[in-house]
Amino acid sequence: MSRQVFNSPEEVHVHRGDIPAGIDFGNAVAVDTETQGLNLQRDRLCVVQLSAGDGVCHLVQMPADDYSAPNLKALMTDPAVTKIFHFARFDVAIMKRWLGITISPVFCTKIASKLVRTYTDKHGLKDVTRELVGIDLSKAQQSSDWAADELSDAQIAYAASDVLNLHSIRDALNEMLEREGRTQMAQACFDFLPARADLDLAGWSETDIFAHS
Repeated sequence: MSRQVFNSPEEVHVHRGDIPAGIDFGNAVAVDTETQGLNLQRDRLCVVQLSAGDGVCHLVQMPADDYSAPNLKALMTDPAVTKIFHFARFDVAIMKRWLGITISPVFCTKIASKLVRTYTDKHGLKDVTRELVGIDLSKAQQSSDWAADELSDAQIAYAASDVLNLHSIRDALNEMLEREGRTQMAQACFDFLPARADLDLAGWSETDIFAHS
């Protein structure tokens, strides 16, 4: 199956505080977040990236004193729109922490990768994107000041690149899940993600509550 892939964004729109009303992302939106760090309790949500898989990226810069974002919240909780993440566990938790929302429904390309790409232990977005859509992502801006008032061109390009191909990656992984008979298993994992985020936020991030000991 031929898939549309993007080496770079065709358009990037930067918004402050929220997405404008009326943007149509269709029935699935690719989502990523940038934060000050990876500590859910300490580090704040700085940027949310969104794409309909059409080469266009919307970046929302979140001000430290206003997380109201009604349009973004409505999109993230719309039951008719699947939110596609890579490592949704973190993004769902950080957005719940700062936006106060439970995101659903969700597709996580990292979980799907681990369920079907069992021939490798490389499940990072860079590795998955290279194999499944033939694009090499740059991670040069991964450690960056995302709370800056003005994002650099390099930051904007980096942030956009993380969501541009998630639709095509999801489609490829869905085919593999179906082939291996693991679609229902994957869906059960996706459905559990809001609860997994709650556990992380409540202090059970490193404890396997299903383990015997």
